[in-house]
Amino acid sequence: MENVTVLGAGSWGTALAQVLAENGHRTLVWTHREQQAKEINEQHTNEKYLPGIRLPENLVATSNLQEAVNQTNMIIVAVPTKAIREVCASMQPHLTSRKIFVHVSKGIEPDSLKRISEMLQESLSPDAIEEIVVLSGPSHAEEVVLHHPTTITAACINLDAAEKVQDLFMNNYFRVYTNDDVVGVELGGALKNVIALAAGISDGLEYGDNAKAALITRGLAEITRLGVKMGGNPFTFAGLTGMGDLIATCTSIHSRNWRAGNMLGKGMKLQEVLDQVGMVVEGVRTTKAAYQLSEKYDVPMPITTALYDILFTDKEPKVAVDELMIRMKKREIDLY
Repeated sequence: MENVTVLGAGSWGTALAQVLAENGHRTLVWTHREQQAKEINEQHTNEKYLPGIRLPENLVATSNLQEAVNQTNMIIVAVPTKAIREVCASMQPHLTSRKIFVHVSKGIEPDSLKRISEMLQESLSPDAIEEIVVLSGPSHAEEVVLHHPTTITAACINLDAAEKVQDLFMNNYFRVYTNDDVVGVELGGALKNVIALAAGISDGLEYGDNAKAALITRGLAEITRLGVKMGGNPFTFAGLTGMGDLIATCTSIHSRNWRAGNMLGKGMKLQEVLDQVGMVVEGVRTTKAAYQLSEKYDVPMPITTALYDILFTDKEPKVAVDELMIRMKKREIDLY
């Protein structure tokens, strides 16, 4: 039995906290909303994010960040990418010992172009960090809380730390592999949200299965091109955090990124879409970052570029698709 804190009581943070509590660990989930903590503690529900689900009674919530970080040596960071630096700054004064940080968010910071593990390293004192582990893969919270079989990856350069996280989460419905390719796992998990937005647009335009299959496979090709250029292992992108995450996120109604893209494809404007989804759509910020990375590393990413134009220059989705289709001919297989 371990003491574990989950920072963030959205759908994914709550689902992971449920896994940990059901595995017998003393699990504390932190939320900045006092009313949400009260609901979890008294009603054992989190209706906004996981409607209809009853949470384990040994899952405890708090809105006190000092309490949350002091009672554990393992902190699961499950807040949106845009909130990570703010949350790190708030918890830093309360960190009195070195801890393993496990981040489960999927994004890249625009402009700085930092991966989340790099953001954590920059935002926390070295004396506070024992290791940083990435936990990522094809995993919808809505299915995890129903105990549907789910398989993900724990990635860390130090495989001993990855195995600690593996042991923490593994059970008969939640299987965890390990990987030492932190760069590849983080990039695959983040960039798949870009392609999921594009897949949603394609479905919103009613282009069918041929188009979506092309988006997924050619999306994987450009993710891999960039990932290898940045130091990732090409085999990682054929695994759970590459192809696996793409399949789940590009084809499921549970995917916020797919839903947002679908609404864009049907003619809604970006702000309308974000207001209607009501939760963070990581792919929007990540599209900007991916576009900037493609320019920085001189890696062609035509799907990412087309999506950037739709999101940030108001290009009509159908026009962007037409331009993708009539690009100069090329070979399918690239050497990385």
